[in-house]
Amino acid sequence: MRLETTTGTSVELESPGGQLTATIGVDSAGRLRFAVANAGRTMIEPSEMGIIVDGTDLGEGVRIGPTKKETIDETYRTRGCHETAINRCVVLTLEVAHQPTGQRYFVQARAYDDGFAYRYIVPGDGVRTVGGERSSWTIPTGSKVWFFERNSGWKLKSYAGEWIHTAPESLSDISSQGPVQGTPLVLEFPYPYGYAAIMEAALYDYSGMRLEAVGNRTMQANFSEGAAGFPVAGRIVTPWRVTMVASDLNGLVNSDLIESLNPPPLPGLFADRSYIKPGRSVWRWWSQGTGTPQEERDYVDYAVRLGFEYTTVDEGWELWPDSWNELRELARYAASRGIGVFVWKRSKEIDDPAGGFKQMSDFFDAVREAGAVGLKIDFIDNEAKAAIDFETNALRLAAERKLMINFHGISKPTGEARTYPNEITREGIRGLELNKMKEGPIPAFHNAALPFTRFVAGHGDYTPVGYSNPGPTTYAHQLATAIVFTSPLQVIAENPAILLEDERVILALDVLKAIPPVWDETRVLAPSTIAELAVFARRSGLCWFVGVLNGTEETRTIEMLDLSFLSPGTYDVILLSSPEPRTFERVERRLGSAERSLAVTMGPADGWVAMFVPSAF
Repeated sequence: MRLETTTGTSVELESPGGQLTATIGVDSAGRLRFAVANAGRTMIEPSEMGIIVDGTDLGEGVRIGPTKKETIDETYRTRGCHETAINRCVVLTLEVAHQPTGQRYFVQARAYDDGFAYRYIVPGDGVRTVGGERSSWTIPTGSKVWFFERNSGWKLKSYAGEWIHTAPESLSDISSQGPVQGTPLVLEFPYPYGYAAIMEAALYDYSGMRLEAVGNRTMQANFSEGAAGFPVAGRIVTPWRVTMVASDLNGLVNSDLIESLNPPPLPGLFADRSYIKPGRSVWRWWSQGTGTPQEERDYVDYAVRLGFEYTTVDEGWELWPDSWNELRELARYAASRGIGVFVWKRSKEIDDPAGGFKQMSDFFDAVREAGAVGLKIDFIDNEAKAAIDFETNALRLAAERKLMINFHGISKPTGEARTYPNEITREGIRGLELNKMKEGPIPAFHNAALPFTRFVAGHGDYTPVGYSNPGPTTYAHQLATAIVFTSPLQVIAENPAILLEDERVILALDVLKAIPPVWDETRVLAPSTIAELAVFARRSGLCWFVGVLNGTEETRTIEMLDLSFLSPGTYDVILLSSPEPRTFERVERRLGSAERSLAVTMGPADGWVAMFVPSAF
């Protein structure tokens, strides 16, 4: 990596372990730039920085002034891939002077062993217009760039595209929808140089960032408001502009970087978090459509039989003849059986900001009074600043009423679930509902790419396990998605009657019932490859689950699946495979204390699942 600067106009930041180095400097033309290297390998070439405020590009004609360095070293509880997150970094605060106007502002940067992030802090009063950013990432040649594609205007509304890859030189014209891509972008470098991901973190009081290919292998920050920009009142604090790095897929999947760049929960708002409980949900909409009050009551009974914690009542419940009383009775019945109820709402019906979002507050009050525990808010369909303000206020108002939120029809997560832990999950993913739609079904390669692409940004409500409409995949593939995909509210798509009673899938019922929504530990195993093979071992307590997704159209064999993650001792093991696409084959055996490998064979678009329980458990 080489960042050409004039003497005395650059500063280098090194991560705590010395693995990563980032340089911020001013080039000979007076433009602010940065570059990132990992283990001496260039991950991001020198790239422009700058924010445009009231028509002025604050990244050009600058001098950098005093700097301050400090450190952060903390752990906190998280949920998803593992139980404890590590937030350890070196923090740089750099004063920048825009010489033509005299405006002084700050670039704050953090160097982690697994990534680099920076943001702009622009002091000031009143309402100013952010007209965009010059924040850019120049991608080294020879890398693969993974991005999601959807050949319709919904691509950047719902973030529900298929994950494919291209060369950085092709990003300008690869998509029928133009040169703008959603985040994250995942970079795969030639072996053994690892991976990087470009994204943002801590998106509050700002517009969501997309990335526009502007030539020369460069992606630049792009916003849906375009040239008109968007208003920000008072001090401008942008989201973090993030470059995550990892030497392998395990590091990519287990990174806490995005979450750690968000503030911890507000003490007053979340003094009581006892109502925020990860769990599994039954859901009628995917298999049968939203039901009558009695049919939804039957789903409460199914949740009990499955050992699930929730039921989700989707679009249509408000059309019940006496909807609020029916919801009240349903929630009362569900609570008596230990089940919580999530209810659906179209965002456009509660998005009036007047009176501090009084319309939303009134609806949330009614939901809370009816006894539901959470909301599924749908069809936000953009990430302009107004939409981000809506989401933040929804989380705040819901927390005041001790309600959880599942956002649908929404863009990517940016770690906000750390600050607002009542965001129990969100969509922003091409999930199993596409199997019901004309542009579906979902191909196996997309599923095998997701854990290393979209899920790197955070939780996703894919709604896994659809035996009755699995597309080109197998039963074992469908079951494995419940292990490989991470969502603290894991909404299972399939009709519970099929899960409980269909002889073709009942062989897998006890394993499905045992799969938790969050994990204590995750390990990505060899020979995982993006879009080809996802091999995940996840631990819950003393038990381990292994889920494997074959994303190829070929038979795949893993001669020796490494089980060295198991503690000493013997294990009782259940192995589930699909020798034919619409079947399960089940093998039960005891794994000896000296056995720490298994052979795995899968057909095209197939999967494989194993559950390991200590024999003395």
